[in-house]
Amino acid sequence: MQFYRQLNTIQAMTFDLDDTLYDNRPVIRRLERDIAAWLHSEHSATATRSASWWQQLKVELVTQRPELKHDVTKWRFEQIRQGLIQLGYREQKANDVAEQAIERVLQMRSDFSVPEQTHVVMAKLAKQLPLVGITNGNVDPDRIGLSEYFQVVLKAGPDGRSKPEADLFVKAQQHLGIASQHILHVGDHLRTDVLGAKNNGLMACWFNDQDLTLHSAHKARVLPDVEIARLDELLALV
Repeated sequence: MQFYRQLNTIQAMTFDLDDTLYDNRPVIRRLERDIAAWLHSEHSATATRSASWWQQLKVELVTQRPELKHDVTKWRFEQIRQGLIQLGYREQKANDVAEQAIERVLQMRSDFSVPEQTHVVMAKLAKQLPLVGITNGNVDPDRIGLSEYFQVVLKAGPDGRSKPEADLFVKAQQHLGIASQHILHVGDHLRTDVLGAKNNGLMACWFNDQDLTLHSAHKARVLPDVEIARLDELLALV
């Protein structure tokens, strides 16, 4: 654990989910592989375009409609829908297939197990402090067994713009009814989590389990208040 500032008394914590409470990278790699395989099997026209073509379409969509970056589910839906239309599907058929694909995406998205150590730490913290989840992703906290630790889980899209914008941090503070300077936000991302928390008056804990350094991390914009490499280090703060 490394401190960069003196912490205020911690009366509550907010948590990022993906890559903080579990490693989300293999989940997304598997999801991308499996949803592509399903589309290729059920709708062979989708296999006539490369992965880079689909990725470029995704980039073009968010350039044209910047609001999509705040809702990853809608963004993926539009990527699939627009891709199918460009491949010659009628609009209604493209909508139907995109909806079917999103159903599968959301199932795959939450098809993994959270590490036992995370459950141990979160259960101990939840007995001592009110906790709120804040995520830019679309994981189902009920399915992965994390919802029991949180008073509420706020998601970008349904609950506002994605971090580092203010929406989710403000809603978390309002839900907790605790002054922002006494809330510690824990997350792995130096921009969405650390910068977002500091911009909105919260204390920021950088979860750095990848052996990165602030000097070399290109997304570093502001110092966190504290840095940890293991979740159980949080127990020493409360």
